Amino acid sequence: MSNAVSGLSVGRGLFYLIVAGTAWGTAGAAAALVFDASDMGPVSLSFWRCVGGFALMFAARLVRSRRRSASASGGVPLRRRAPRIVVTGVALAVFQTAYFASVESTGLAVGTVVAMGSGPVLIALGARVTLGERLGSGGVVAVAGALIGLLVLVLGGGGASVRMPGVLWGLASAAAYAAMTLLTRWWGRGGGADSSGTTVWSFAVVAVCLLPLAAVEGLVPHTAEPARMGLYLMYIAAIPTAVAYALYFAGAAVVRSATVSVITLLEPLSAAVIAVVLLGEELTVSTVVGTLLMLGAVTGLAVAETRGVVAARRETGLAPDPV
Repeated sequence: MSNAVSGLSVGRGLFYLIVAGTAWGTAGAAAALVFDASDMGPVSLSFWRCVGGFALMFAARLVRSRRRSASASGGVPLRRRAPRIVVTGVALAVFQTAYFASVESTGLAVGTVVAMGSGPVLIALGARVTLGERLGSGGVVAVAGALIGLLVLVLGGGGASVRMPGVLWGLASAAAYAAMTLLTRWWGRGGGADSSGTTVWSFAVVAVCLLPLAAVEGLVPHTAEPARMGLYLMYIAAIPTAVAYALYFAGAAVVRSATVSVITLLEPLSAAVIAVVLLGEELTVSTVVGTLLMLGAVTGLAVAETRGVVAARRETGLAPDPV
């Protein structure tokens, strides 16, 4: 059902999550362009991504607050939201940094499968224990289909090597992502959540956490094309960061946690499509099969989510939730 505080319907929350997952998939291609055009490292890129995303979201929030009257701007005071902001920011920092460490240690293919593949499993288990959310037989099949699709999509090309430190970093990334998703859903259930404000200040926390690591790696990149580098960084800060994470946290507050985790697997899917369409990579059988499996799983969970909401509202005598 719709969140009583945000007024966001489940249908719109699903749409937000689909857009967020697709936007995240473009970050990899943009990051590859940054690495090609400069000597910037992954941690420094993540730091500047968070700084830029924070600046854009903060500016947008200021514009929105000025348009609202003082009586309508209410909300939970910042000091009361501080624990949520810090926890979300730390979880986000661990999620991103551990994923980079996993990729560096065991390669992109294995790191992606471990981090993103174990995330839905951890979230489904955690949601069942802490939130009482049941997947049902259809949900179990959909999650399994998404994981198989991810394996086929990422590992189908072969040549991947597994290194235990990278696997452990991937599991740490998945655990942080699971904690972030479950807490967002829990706070959304409780009411009074301000996903916009929490998202903005969480990125400030992430930037502070990443600053020491980025300073060691090198904050200022060397490049012969500063204008092109600036455009790439602006895109990464705007679309797969400010826009995508704002939509993600809003959607995750009203949609079941396991559904959130599977829908956000659209990130590697959209990255694979971009690699084929824009970067000229070969279209393989594994790409097609993995894409179809993951799209089918996402569609199935989205349909089940909306049907469940409609059925629940009919039982309580309420009108169907607007999309």
